Amino acid sequence: MNKDDFEELFQFLKSVPSIKESMASGMDKGLWWVKFQINIDHPLAWNVVQEMGYILNYLSLEERLPTVFKPVSPPPYLNGGPKEFL
Repeated sequence: MNKDDFEELFQFLKSVPSIKESMASGMDKGLWWVKFQINIDHPLAWNVVQEMGYILNYLSLEERLPTVFKPVSPPPYLNGGPKEFL
């Protein structure tokens, strides 16, 4: 897989309110991943986190999607607050 393989997904994510344009992607052991940042000052930022968590983790209880949505942050002792590290 190369960057072009993710272009359609990147274009979609860029259309979501609060998602910043810088993104990364890759593959590891046959699984692919995408990283992106959310502008926490955007009024819909928390809604975007909640919606993505629901859609990617729990959309169907009978037939789970092969996806995992994991918001990440540095350890608390390195975290100076949401403006710097979230």
